[in-house]
Amino acid sequence: MKKKLMALLLLVLTCAMQSDKPAYFIYDKEGILTSYEKLLNDASEADIVLFGELHDSPICHWLQLELTKDLYKTKKDQLVLGAEMFETDNQLILDEYISGKIKTSSFEAEAKLWPNYKTDYKALVEFARKNKIPFIATNIPRRYASLVNKSGFEALDALSKDAKSFIAPLPFDYNADLNCYKQMLKTDSSSNMGASSHITPNLPKAQAAKDATMAHFILKNRNKGQVFLHFNGCYHSDNFESMVWYLKEAKPKLKILTISSVEQEAIDTLAKVNINKADYILCIPESMTKSY
Repeated sequence: MKKKLMALLLLVLTCAMQSDKPAYFIYDKEGILTSYEKLLNDASEADIVLFGELHDSPICHWLQLELTKDLYKTKKDQLVLGAEMFETDNQLILDEYISGKIKTSSFEAEAKLWPNYKTDYKALVEFARKNKIPFIATNIPRRYASLVNKSGFEALDALSKDAKSFIAPLPFDYNADLNCYKQMLKTDSSSNMGASSHITPNLPKAQAAKDATMAHFILKNRNKGQVFLHFNGCYHSDNFESMVWYLKEAKPKLKILTISSVEQEAIDTLAKVNINKADYILCIPESMTKSY
């Protein structure tokens, strides 16, 4: 009875909002309209939350900040943040900034920041700095991902011990049968990975190197009882593959919650293609303004 009443209330809410211009809706993995409150409650009970974003979506970045603030209210020092947007060899300067040891101007001049850092990620870093929340750089340095793309995993073996400290321990597993990697090798015209001449068998391996490294540094920097909230592009957590596969391989009993972000022309119903992409799907109008 309670579930039926909740479904009815959500239906009424949807109908009421159709006359407005909603900026987003949140759906569960089955495509049923749900609420931010439900997402927040589930996130607070998870071990790891993977927030898959659209890099240029202001709605994604706004909701990431709101989720961070709300989780901090209840988790306090049990909250840890991490992001694909920071490479592991930037951890020292990131730590120095979060702890207040260096100035903003020094951090922004010397760290390897994404071009959209100030519009999309700075607010997260500043919130972490203000509240002394650990912020973990999880992504493999781009130069090492490029090595894999050029010469395969074997290229990483020749790196120095210091260099290897910035990536997942070698050798790491690679499941070529995962759909997320197989899709990258498709060369049909519908692929968004670029022209077929740019696609090599090593391309999905380079992505796997990123996934394995991000998963490794999440686990390395999370203690029991903590919620690790991680920000990454949707690709790295959609369909419960990529990073999720590596996390589960290492720690099968982890409670992982995934969020995906999608754009649709109409958002009052979740398109079939987007169902089951994640535990929660953030659905945004295609016409939404981009942050860059």
